[in-house]
Amino acid sequence: MNITALLKEQARKHPAKTAFVFRGEEVSFRELKDKVFSAAAALSAHGIVKGDRVALYLPGCPEYILSYLAVWVLGATAVPLDFMLTSDELLSCLGHCEAKTLIMREKAVVSACGLKEKLPALSSVFVCNHKDTVYPSGVFPFKELPEKDCAISGFPVPDDSDPAIIFYTSGTTGKPKGVIVNYRQLEAPPKAMEYFVELSGEDIALCALPFSHLGGLIYIQGCLVYSLTFVLMERFIPAEFLKIVQERRITCFWIVPSMYYALLQLKEFESFDLSSLRWVVTFGASSSPEALRRFQKFCPDAQLLNGWGMTETNAPTVVLPRGSAKIESVGRPAPWVEICILDENDKPAQAGAVGEVAVRGWVVTDGYFKDPELTAESMRGGWFHTGDLGRIDAEGDLFIVGRKKEMIKVGGEIVFEPEVESVLLRHPAVAEAAVVGVPDKLRGEIPRAWVVLKQDAAVSAEDLRYFCREHLARFKIPQQIEFLPALPKNRSGKNDKERLRPQPAGN
Repeated sequence: MNITALLKEQARKHPAKTAFVFRGEEVSFRELKDKVFSAAAALSAHGIVKGDRVALYLPGCPEYILSYLAVWVLGATAVPLDFMLTSDELLSCLGHCEAKTLIMREKAVVSACGLKEKLPALSSVFVCNHKDTVYPSGVFPFKELPEKDCAISGFPVPDDSDPAIIFYTSGTTGKPKGVIVNYRQLEAPPKAMEYFVELSGEDIALCALPFSHLGGLIYIQGCLVYSLTFVLMERFIPAEFLKIVQERRITCFWIVPSMYYALLQLKEFESFDLSSLRWVVTFGASSSPEALRRFQKFCPDAQLLNGWGMTETNAPTVVLPRGSAKIESVGRPAPWVEICILDENDKPAQAGAVGEVAVRGWVVTDGYFKDPELTAESMRGGWFHTGDLGRIDAEGDLFIVGRKKEMIKVGGEIVFEPEVESVLLRHPAVAEAAVVGVPDKLRGEIPRAWVVLKQDAAVSAEDLRYFCREHLARFKIPQQIEFLPALPKNRSGKNDKERLRPQPAGN
C-alpha cells in the first residue's frame, strides 16, 4: 500500500470532504494530507528513514492518526503499543523492537524522561501533552511536527515486503511477541471490508476501538482507501456511543462482543434512534448470540454480522455472509484466504469435527519479530496455526468453539496465562500460581488464578490484585483468586491446568 499516493489521491478527489471527526472538530482530506506530510518531513529531519521503527503510545486521538500515516509515508515501521500498558511492559516492548523514536502521551506513572533514561537507544521522544517544563535532550513537543514547515524532495516508496507494523499482541515483561505486518498486507483489511460489507465513501463510521489494535486501525485504512468519514471516540462510553450514532447518522461500525453487551445494559438503550445503521459487525466469536439478536431488534434495517480473524491473519479473515441468520457462526473466508481445520496431528480433520483453525494466504503475517522459532512453529506445514478451536459445518460456515493453549481474550484484548503467572510468582508470599481463562458474560473471558502460598505466609486476594496492578495492564489482572494447599500436577510433575480449565462447549 502506497500511503503517499493514497493521501494525494483523496486530497485531490475530495479536498473539502471530512476524513475524520474528533470532539466535534472535522479534519478534511486536504488538511489530513498536509498535516501528515508536514509531520513526515519533520520526522525525517529528526533522522527517521525507511526501515526505522517508530513506537506509538497514545489513546484514541488525532495525533495517533497523523503518526501512523507519517511513519508510513517515510517507509518506516510503526509499533503501536496499548495505552493501558504499564511502564514495565512498555519498556519491555520498546527494548524488544529497538524503537528509534517514540510518540507518546505521558501519564502519571509513565514519563518521557523516565523512558528516555532507561532506553539509551531511543534517540527522540515526541510528547503530545508536552508541559512547559525542562525536558532532557531528545524530548520534543509533538505539536511542532504537523505544524512545522519542513521541505523534503520526495518520500520513499516502500516495497510490498517491507514491514509496516509490528503489533504486540500482548504487552509483557517476559518475552514480547511482535506480529509483523508488511506494506502489502495493509491492503488486506479494507479489501476484506469491501468484499464482505461493500464499504464505501458514502459510509460514516464510528470508531471506539484503540488504534493499537487491528480493529481500530481498519477505520484509518477504510478512510484512506474508500474516502469514508469516521468519528473517533477517545474511549468507549456506551451512552455517548449511541448518542453519536443518532446525531451523526452513523451507517456502520465494528466492535467486540463485550461492547454490545455494555450497550444493551443501558436503561435508555431503546430510546436511541439507530435507523441510520446499514450494517454492524462484531469480531471475536460472541459468547451470547442472543444479545446480538436483541441488539438488531432496534435497528432491523441493518445487517448484523459476526466475524473472526487475528492480528496474524490481518483480520477480518472470516465474516458471516449478509442475509445469514446464523449469528452463532463467524461465517466464511474471503476468496483469497484458505481456512482448514486440523486435528492433533496437523492433518485435515474429518468433516464437522472440532480442531485447530489454520489459515494460509498472502494475508498471513511474515512472522514474529526476532523470534524465528515461534514463527516456524506457527507456520508449520504451510499453514498458520491460530490456536483457536473451531469446526466447519456442511454449508462451509466456521464456528469458533474454544481456545487452545494458554491464551485468554478479555473483551478483545489478548492475555497470556504464563505472563500473569510470572507476575504472581514475583510476590514474596506466593509459592505456586496457575492462571486460566474462565467465561464472563460481559467480556467473554477473564483471568482466574489459583495460588499456593509459602509456608506461614499470609496475603489476601486483594493484596495480590494490587501487586498485579503495578506490573500488568488492568485487563490482565485476575478477577478471581482462589487459594489452594497445592496445585494439581500431571505425570511429569508440572501444574495440570487442564483440571482447572473450563472445558470448551460442545457442538
